[in-house]
Amino acid sequence: MISKTLEKAINQQINKELYSEYLYVSMQAWFADQNLDGFANWMQVQGQEEHFHAMKFFNYLIERGGSVELLAIAKPPKTFTKPLKAFQMALEHEQFITKSINELMDLAIKESDHAAKSFLQWYVDEQVEEEANADRIVHKLELIKDNPQGLYMLDNELAQRVYTPPATTA
Repeated sequence: MISKTLEKAINQQINKELYSEYLYVSMQAWFADQNLDGFANWMQVQGQEEHFHAMKFFNYLIERGGSVELLAIAKPPKTFTKPLKAFQMALEHEQFITKSINELMDLAIKESDHAAKSFLQWYVDEQVEEEANADRIVHKLELIKDNPQGLYMLDNELAQRVYTPPATTA
């Protein structure tokens, strides 16, 4: 049985993960409006990953005897002015999610909930990858600046990204 404190924190994390999905789908729509289909594809895949993350928490909470409470999802921004700004926002958001996951881990440690610590370790590791992926694209966009050929090449590169659900049972 999971504690009420951890249950509440995980419900809040589910909301943050679903907001993440909303944010990336909003970015996908903006990139599609800009005719940057590769960037839109990257964001679509990112949104799918965030949905997976939310449902992983959702299922874990049920498995531990907790109750899922779906909270209202905030409206994400609609416009991002340029690709670099969108990816800088994505990186900042991933850093926010990392902080939130670390706080969940701290709570699990405080409560000596070894099952939660084991479960959360996957997210701790995942966030390293999430931040690195966004950071790499931010750096590429900083190098490209406003060069249309560079943007075209990066758009083609990002079009290759495919969603592959992580190999996990939870």
